[in-house]
Amino acid sequence: MHSTNYQDTFIQVAEDCPAASATAPPARATPSVAERTFRMIADAPYQHTSDDVIFTVWADRNALPQTDRPTARATFFAKGQPCLRSSDLGKRYGWGIHADAEGRVALVAVGSAAYTDLAAGKAPDGTPVTVTRAMRSRRR
Repeated sequence: MHSTNYQDTFIQVAEDCPAASATAPPARATPSVAERTFRMIADAPYQHTSDDVIFTVWADRNALPQTDRPTARATFFAKGQPCLRSSDLGKRYGWGIHADAEGRVALVAVGSAAYTDLAAGKAPDGTPVTVTRAMRSRRR
């Protein structure tokens, strides 16, 4: 089984992220993947793992009934899935993503004091974190 979870890791915004400050993805009649991902993490920081978020967003977009989700989740993660490094939150909207020791994620606004500390490799509780970046939108 594959996983997209990170532990003690901070995903900085992409080098080519156009956002000078963090903004919520725009609301649409049919919510985008970025909007659904943002809402799920922002409404419950450090409550869900990356796997939880990615699968739930996929299942909700495909109107998968709750009763079918346990089996569908196993099938979904039987092959590799893109992780939150590929999310538009870090590529377009200015949100870093922090995964704690248990892999639960929270959003961190670019330019905030928490973002600066995490980008320097230090979690809010002082423990070290691995720092990586969201994927670029364009090739170099």
